[in-house]
Parts: sequence; C-alpha cells; structure tokens
Amino acid sequence: MIRPTAVAGTWYPGTAGALTREVDDYLKAASDGPRGELTAIIAPHAGMMFSGPVGAYSYKATASRQFDVAVLVGPSHFVAFEGAALWPDGGFDSPLGVAPIDDAVARALAEHAIVKPMSSAHQREHSLEMQLPFLRRLHPGLSIVPVLIGFQHRETIDALAEAIVGATVGRRALLVASTDLSHYFDAKTAASLDGRVKECVAAFDPEGLLDLFEQYPEHERGRYVACGGGAAISVMKAARALGAKHGRVLKYAHSGEVSGDYDGVVGYLAAAFGTFSDAH
Repeated sequence: MIRPTAVAGTWYPGTAGALTREVDDYLKAASDGPRGELTAIIAPHAGMMFSGPVGAYSYKATASRQFDVAVLVGPSHFVAFEGAALWPDGGFDSPLGVAPIDDAVARALAEHAIVKPMSSAHQREHSLEMQLPFLRRLHPGLSIVPVLIGFQHRETIDALAEAIVGATVGRRALLVASTDLSHYFDAKTAASLDGRVKECVAAFDPEGLLDLFEQYPEHERGRYVACGGGAAISVMKAARALGAKHGRVLKYAHSGEVSGDYDGVVGYLAAAFGTFSDAH
C-alpha cells in the first residue's frame, strides 16, 4: 500500500533532479547541529520555498548520525478524528523514491489504543510528506512510521508520547515533529507569539508548551501557537523519556522573509532534542 504524493510538483519540485538541487542548496546554507546524541527534531511543513531554508537546519543536525527508523508525527489539516492515525504498511512515495514503512514499529504503535490504522487521514495531508525530501536525501534507506494526531487533547498528546516510547525502545529512532508556528499575524506579533514556543523548546519544557497550548480555545491553538503543537509536545515528551536531556533552537524564520509580505506571516522553527556534549 504505497501512498502517492499529494503535493509534489506544487509545494516542492516533482522531479528528482530539481528536488535534489533545491534540498542540497538549503542544506549547504544551514549550519551544523549540536554535538552529541540526537533523539528528535522539530521541522516545518509549508511549501519548500518558504519552510525549506528552516527545515534544512533540523535535518542537517541528523546528517552525520545513523538511525534505524524515523517516526513522523504531524497534525491532520483535512480530516478530523480522535486519537492518532497510522499509515500501517507499504510506504510513502516521493520523487526521491519510496520511503518504506517500518513494519515492526508500526505494529508496536498500533497495539496502543490511541493509535489506529487510518490511511484515509493521510491521503491529502502534507505535514508528513513535506519531511520526505530531506529524509530521502540524507537517509535514503531509512524506514518511516507516519502518524497524524487528530484532536490535540492533553490525553491524546500524553498517550501518543507513551506509545512512541513503547514502540521505539531498543531502536535507534529519530522522532520528527512536523509543525508550523503562528499563522497570519504581522511579523512583529508573530515574533512575540513564536518567542514563547522557542522558550519552551530551548528549556526542553513540553509541559510549559502544553500549558501555553491550552491557554487558547482548541480552534485557535494552531493560529496562536502551532498547528502541530500536539505533535511537538508528544515528540518532546517521548524524547525525554528516551533519554534526551537538552533542547536547542536551531533556526527561526517566517514566510514574509521570502514573500516580502510582513503583514500576515507564518512562523517556522527548526529545533533538536538530545543529550548534547556542547550544551551550555
């Protein structure tokens, strides 16, 4: 069961050559990540020209490391549901080849009540697909486990974190949280709103980020905090349970820096979590 691409050729180049050139240009411009053990990253998921320069910082931090599996966690933009939706087997297609599903981790995740096989939630979704250009370029043999979080309730966020930990113990897993930050505020307001998220990330404080998330009605959390806030919190909690000790903000930018429109921007964050030998 191979999931076909939904946004190739529109949100990012649809041919291998053009996509490779664009990804490589962004990676070349990004700085190296922290030294030490890396467990998880946060990366954005907008169109490649907007978020690619930021996402490159997240993925460049993974470049020199070896992993057995990447667990991708993102928000569902099109389908509403309780719990988390797993693409259970087969793979995700991309211009750089099919990313195969890790059957063992997928089965282990599906044993948790919060996670349900639900391919329909993934059909149109871009939040995980936008991670594949960097993953396929830097880790072409890496298997993936794609998970979408539905209604981002506290109970779901906590249960998903526990499920990820249980499914990846003993594996060299890269946890990837896919999220953009505030949506369509002016650049100054966005920087203020997004600064609160950056503080929680740098402090490796998922509880603080969850408290911030819950300051807003559920339908406003994506606009004021992060559309994939629940995904990021779950991944942070799981990373900590798997031994990560430090959070690091690698890059922040917003869409206006590309479009020139500073009146209604979307914020993008690159971050890493692990046990860093160069931590201050």
